[in-house]
Amino acid sequence: MTVVQLGELVDVSVVNLSVLKNDRAKAIRFSTLVAICQALECEIGELLVLR
Repeated sequence: MTVVQLGELVDVSVVNLSVLKNDRAKAIRFSTLVAICQALECEIGELLVLR
């Protein structure tokens, strides 16, 4: 799935998804995390990494 396709599914801009993907985000809404997880059929813990 492309970033564009994911953005359309979860109603998040490609720019915001790129910020998340490139580890430049300072915060993320829980509802956005849930929407991404539903679209990717994964759990929130699979998306987050401690640094």
